[in-house]
Amino acid sequence: MNHSPNLLDEALGLTGRGFGGGALSQGRVVLVDDCVETSGAFVLHHLVKRALSPDSGGTVIFIALSHPFSHYDRILRKLGCNLSIHREHNRFHFVDMLKVEFPNEIQKNAVEHGLVDLYSKILKAVEVSSSGDYSRAHISTVIDDLSILEIVAHGSVDHVLDFLHYCITLTSEQDCSLVILNHEDIYPEMEAPRLLSHLIYLADFVIKAEPLVTGIAADVHGQLTVLKKGTFNDSQYTDKASNFHFQVKENGVELFFPGTRC
Repeated sequence: MNHSPNLLDEALGLTGRGFGGGALSQGRVVLVDDCVETSGAFVLHHLVKRALSPDSGGTVIFIALSHPFSHYDRILRKLGCNLSIHREHNRFHFVDMLKVEFPNEIQKNAVEHGLVDLYSKILKAVEVSSSGDYSRAHISTVIDDLSILEIVAHGSVDHVLDFLHYCITLTSEQDCSLVILNHEDIYPEMEAPRLLSHLIYLADFVIKAEPLVTGIAADVHGQLTVLKKGTFNDSQYTDKASNFHFQVKENGVELFFPGTRC
């Protein structure tokens, strides 16, 4: 994605926050829901870049369960964002969960203790980001991805939801924002509706990346739906949905309205 505001920025209300920059509003929770066939990871990359832009001046706490730091650093460099430099300046806090050993089997309190330890790492990073020269910076916490956290928790949806509620409470108390990536189609049939319904309920924005209904196209790689919940209009709350097509490129993703490509 380029430096100018795009359709995703407009749908999330980021276009009025400075040219090429701007983090999410304080207290916002964003769910990025994708599938194995169509990844929504590019949304996370874009929001991280926005949060770390000079106009935003924010900090990011990144909870990585999918890839090492080098993976994200390589991708963000192609977008014009150097995570290594931001990390050195304490603007990008990387929590590498790939190096954390969770129990191989369900043990009494072991999963709970592991999630409590993870929350403690997030809390410590928030405290660091809220002190000194960074006290006025907006903090964005990003989780990539929640479905893996559910796996390492041995399918304990209750533990994962408890962890999320703690994160959302912290988000509200510290005026942060929270971005969650979740792979919808890896769950057993009975688990997916419960976890996903909770995630949708907790989120202010639901961004869904899906394959095209018409199948694979050479220059269109999928469709993106952005649902903004609870928009106040005509004395009542209504949801607002925006739908785009996207094409993944080497240095970002191009978004456009359906039917605008020849």
